[in-house]
Amino acid sequence: MLTPDAIAALLEPYVRPSLPDPNAALADRVDWPRIYSQLANYIELIVKWNARINLTAIRDPEQIVRRHFGESLFAGLHLGRCASLLDFGSGAGFPGIPIQLLLPELPITLAESRSRKAAFLREVVRTLGLSTEVWAGRVETMPPARRFDTIALRAVDGMDAAIAEAGRRADRRIVVLGALANATDAPAGFEFDPPIPIPESIGGVLLIASRRQQTNLIQRD
Repeated sequence: MLTPDAIAALLEPYVRPSLPDPNAALADRVDWPRIYSQLANYIELIVKWNARINLTAIRDPEQIVRRHFGESLFAGLHLGRCASLLDFGSGAGFPGIPIQLLLPELPITLAESRSRKAAFLREVVRTLGLSTEVWAGRVETMPPARRFDTIALRAVDGMDAAIAEAGRRADRRIVVLGALANATDAPAGFEFDPPIPIPESIGGVLLIASRRQQTNLIQRD
């Protein structure tokens, strides 16, 4: 299994890119040795559970680190100010769990409707000692008052419908990790910033949609 040092080397292109301030300052403040150690435990859980349930189609541990951990941390380093985050359709915990490791004080909710994957997420949260909430159900079934500063989506089935639902629950931003060729329109009231290329990816981008106005919003939980 990969050691923390091996994980650190694989993640270098994602966590030490040229970042705009204040994101560059965040990268310098992070306790990276702690994160790499926790990611080593995380990948052991992924490999163990992936033998029983289909958590991810990527089976090679190094590719899991690059594609899942790296892209998730890259997104986290671009969040800037954030009051709360919903990982919409979290699956095996991407991007929510790596972002939680990066920002341990940030309230994060992982929404996953498939019961076995939700059980895996609870096991990860317990094993890594995280404060992360797991919502074992569809985002649409959350109480109407549940809102979030930022909603993140990555490899979600029915992305257009998911983006629309995110637009109803995001107070400030929607963050999408995906291929530029598959980019969808921003929901009403939001506008996408220019795409940010993801390191080590062909066509992969980080898209951030900001709400044009923030009026008459329901207070977050």
